Amino acid sequence: MNMNNKIKSFFLIFLSLTVLGSCESELDLQPEDNRKVPGQLLDDSAAYKQFLAKLYAGLAVSGQEGPAGNPDLLGLDEGFSQYMRLYWMLQELPTDEALIGWNDGTIADLHGQNWTSGNEFIRTMYSRILYQIAQANEYIRQSSDANLSANGIEESEMAEIQQFRAEARFLRALSYYHAMDLYGNPPFITEDSPVGAFLPEQIQRAELFDYIESELLDIEGKVVAAGQNEYGRADQAAVWTLLAKLYLNAEVYTGTPRYDDVLTYSQKVIDAGFTLVDDYQKLFLADNDVNGAQNEIIFPIRFDGLNTNSYGGLTFIIHASVGGDMDPEEFGVNSGWAGLRTTPEFVSLFPDGADSADEREMFYTEGQSLEINSISSFTDGYAVGKYKNVDVNGNQGSDATGEHVDTDFPLFRLGDVYLMYAEAAFRTNTNMSQAVDYINELRERAYGEGNGLISASAINNNFLINERGRELYWEAHRRTDLIRFNRFTENGVWAWKGDVPQGTTTAPYRNIFPIPASDLGVNTNLTQNPGY
Repeated sequence: MNMNNKIKSFFLIFLSLTVLGSCESELDLQPEDNRKVPGQLLDDSAAYKQFLAKLYAGLAVSGQEGPAGNPDLLGLDEGFSQYMRLYWMLQELPTDEALIGWNDGTIADLHGQNWTSGNEFIRTMYSRILYQIAQANEYIRQSSDANLSANGIEESEMAEIQQFRAEARFLRALSYYHAMDLYGNPPFITEDSPVGAFLPEQIQRAELFDYIESELLDIEGKVVAAGQNEYGRADQAAVWTLLAKLYLNAEVYTGTPRYDDVLTYSQKVIDAGFTLVDDYQKLFLADNDVNGAQNEIIFPIRFDGLNTNSYGGLTFIIHASVGGDMDPEEFGVNSGWAGLRTTPEFVSLFPDGADSADEREMFYTEGQSLEINSISSFTDGYAVGKYKNVDVNGNQGSDATGEHVDTDFPLFRLGDVYLMYAEAAFRTNTNMSQAVDYINELRERAYGEGNGLISASAINNNFLINERGRELYWEAHRRTDLIRFNRFTENGVWAWKGDVPQGTTTAPYRNIFPIPASDLGVNTNLTQNPGY
């Protein structure tokens, strides 16, 4: 995913024109490569794949040099400002699945659910999303048929570039999905928006839902067929999975449930040939791109210890979850940052006793107390050893220093699709026998052949939200899931929620994050979300 100087030059000029908040002085920037204009930068068909690589890399790295030194965004430490790290933090830290013992800025406010519109982590995720969208917009703009012709691209090369364009539209839809889910009503820009400094209009959540849906439906037949693209790139299955997730939460976003559509698009993914890996742990190891887990992973955020150096992503999660008596070498890293743990309420979702052992239960308990008397003490609360920078044979990832990791993050995988199908079947009271089969495939992998199996009578709201926790914890689903089940704010309690040791309920307006005060102060077209 490394860009050459030619592509880097392209971004220096174009991102200064497209990213929100650009100023007039930035409009005078010129590309470094002999002051070429965009057409000259993109007169080589190979440049379009390099440009596309930057869009994918934006989910994994935080600047032009790894791990720091030339950031995409200013204002927050480059490790903290990485897309996946921020998204993971906002999806996990406010829930029962994770808390962090650090006191960097306002990070503690995330688990306490007492953030304000000035929270720098909420602000930087918002900026990171809009930055990704701005880049995707520029790719889509520059890869139109008219611009390709103007740049001298041969007709024989255009078909492949149009597939790249469809992937860029998927990545934009993914970021808009994150914006809709996290912030509700963000500013809205597309390839048709003005180039230069302007104040974008705000889009309402239900309208943004319609836009994302229309984009995904339009590119469904334009991306590469399911399972036929390079690992790590979007294909039809990634589009179908995002549609299923969109429809699963439709009632939250629009007020209207769409569970029949969840069944349709989940089944498309299931029928596309993906298979569950035999060992759950393989999904979270350094070789999860080749150890069989790649057949379950539909869309990963890729990491490489040598080529995508960042203090975000899985480098953050693995290092920060190691502390106390834990041996960093066992996790394939050179040190533990001693921050991340889980709550006793989440631990209680897993059964006790050897006869009911769940292989998905990857808590580290030696030297750790179940209860959390002090958030700042790493040994208060069980640690989570789910992710490791070692392969199936225990060998460390490619970075010999143990600083950066090879483990890919499974943003979409078949296990989640099975559970989405099962939930939609339950909510519509249809296809329940199929739903039970999908759940039991997951549970048999977790409990061993013939064990842990359930019948349709066991499926209810409690079972579904708990089973999603057991299967998908620390995979950046929990906040969205709890909101859908109405258990995130006023109907859910866990340790230190609301800054109370035993936990307390919070106000329902916190189901979405605030529009950052810094953007409200600049863009008069924006209205703050209720409650903030």
